[in-house]
Amino acid sequence: MTVEVARPDVADLTFQMYERSVHPELFQVTAELRIERENYTAEFRLWEAGHVISFRHGRECLTEVIATRQQMLPLHRRRVERRIQGCQHESQRFEDVRYDASFQLERLESNVYERCHDELAHDLRTADLACAFATNPRFGPLPMSLMRIDATQDSLLVHAFHTFPDSLAVVKTQSLYELDHV
Repeated sequence: MTVEVARPDVADLTFQMYERSVHPELFQVTAELRIERENYTAEFRLWEAGHVISFRHGRECLTEVIATRQQMLPLHRRRVERRIQGCQHESQRFEDVRYDASFQLERLESNVYERCHDELAHDLRTADLACAFATNPRFGPLPMSLMRIDATQDSLLVHAFHTFPDSLAVVKTQSLYELDHV
């Protein structure tokens, strides 16, 4: 799927995690997917700045968001807010869920970025959720986002990749949700 949209400056991105749902209306969603398992439900959304992952188990709802600093998002029950730079890790423990996430911003040399972009473009066809963003007028590689999802009955592992050709950058995240009492 190719969608025309303006990709934000990668330097403005933040990684946020909430212990609540965040309304989808706050994002201009370009692709989405829902997965239901016996013990949880997960919703995945791609949008111009990155992604939104909502994980529900019983009364618990955890939401991970890649957004810009300018994006108006709620403060209530926000557990993590960090600028995306370098490589970072976050771990949180909730009543029945353990959440671990790693996120990083890689700025690459032009030739390395082109190879990385070509590999990810090839992976768009087999990704669980993917979107290429057309920008007009534009020459060169299109920005894209893709997710690979491994959903078992008691865990959810998500690998997400977001490319930013204007900055020769790739944002990578790995998020793991594990249930304790299954």
